Amino acid sequence: MRVMGHSAHHHHSAAQESAARASAARTDHAGRTDHASASWATAAKATLHCLTGCAIGEILGMVIGTALLWGNAATMALAITLAFVFGYSFTLFAVLRAGLGLKSAIKVALAADTVSIAVMELVDNGIIALVPGAMDAHLDEGLFWGALLGGFVVAFAVTTPVNKWMIGRGKGHAVVHAHH
Repeated sequence: MRVMGHSAHHHHSAAQESAARASAARTDHAGRTDHASASWATAAKATLHCLTGCAIGEILGMVIGTALLWGNAATMALAITLAFVFGYSFTLFAVLRAGLGLKSAIKVALAADTVSIAVMELVDNGIIALVPGAMDAHLDEGLFWGALLGGFVVAFAVTTPVNKWMIGRGKGHAVVHAHH
């Protein structure tokens, strides 16, 4: 019969203790996930996913509104609307592919992306509005594209920590990952 030595027993207890600490770091007493468990890479990936849809919609809206000679308010309204449509659609199609029904997929997309898209659009459009002349720039001007792309960069930087915080609490894109 083999007797477990003190060091082996201690090693086993340390491993159990470490696992318990790691588990405790992920959930609080109410069962919510701790924000520290959401990685920056996961948050950045979720933000980039959201930004891609937003950028397609917003650029399309700006191009359509500008090409049709619409005013700034109408063009921006179209751009923001299309940013939400494309932002939601990226998530919607992903969870539909994962096998979710349409009604459930719509709920997941709304839960996953609403805050992220709203923050992104607020920041991006705020920057475009604040850059002198950007609202009146034409599609063939560097100012138009510079303000738009600069706005996306700042929106990404502001939205990533928001997404990290939300994912860490089981919200936002954490809802999407539950269906992959």
